[in-house]
Amino acid sequence: MRDTIGRRHTLTLGLFTAAASSRLGLAPAAAQDTGSAEGKTYVLVHGAWGGGWFWTPVAERLRAQGHRVVTPTLTGMGERKHLLSRGVTLDTWVEDLVNAIEADELRDAILVGYSFGGIPAIGVVDRIPERIRRLVLLDSLVVEGGQRALDVVPADRAEGIRRAAVDQGSGPVLPPPRTAAALGMPDGPITQWLLRRFTPQPLATYESPLRLDHPVGNGRPRTYVALTRPPYSFIEPSRRWVRSQAGWDWVELAASHLAPVTAPEEVARLLAAFG
Repeated sequence: MRDTIGRRHTLTLGLFTAAASSRLGLAPAAAQDTGSAEGKTYVLVHGAWGGGWFWTPVAERLRAQGHRVVTPTLTGMGERKHLLSRGVTLDTWVEDLVNAIEADELRDAILVGYSFGGIPAIGVVDRIPERIRRLVLLDSLVVEGGQRALDVVPADRAEGIRRAAVDQGSGPVLPPPRTAAALGMPDGPITQWLLRRFTPQPLATYESPLRLDHPVGNGRPRTYVALTRPPYSFIEPSRRWVRSQAGWDWVELAASHLAPVTAPEEVARLLAAFG
């Protein structure tokens, strides 16, 4: 059934079991049948406080299916935290991804932007659409040209981000969650894995505008995946914007906002289905 935003699909996939979650999804995964012998190329972009490491549970499953998977870490984050500076903005992060795609000579890539990572992913499709097969925004913030991340989140949350920022000597940053309660998850192996690895995020990535020369998606096939168990209120304005636009596929997955690490099998299965 079609409506004004394109094909609408609702997936109700189960969550990772407690026993499986204790493995963090980091052990080698068995290959799964994707329904096609074609090996695809994926570029997976992490969200706030993360790094390429965040995608490990999903990436290993996609690689086990024969796909090529690239998981760049954005400047100032993860293992690149030593590059944190006042000059790191959204422009920096878009350039990171464009350079990673061009350096690896990737073409026909399925570009997946998760949470905050959807914003620089949108910038990439604006710059090099000829290299992108499909843009997938996974429970992501969405900004249009000239907008900032702080423009598209609830006003009270934007003010909270500004108040939480601290200057650690390399410019204002938003510190990551430090407890399970702050992360909104029960304590356990997955939660501790995240808390150990999260690094501060440059505040300028929230406050700098995304520069676009074309409408969001730049005419490429594009899909928004909403994680619905429970819905993450921080990005609800972005979800509403997507649902009001023409040309988007809409998919719902019954998993939490942290599904790439709490439900990696389901996320990998979903991504493997995209053409």
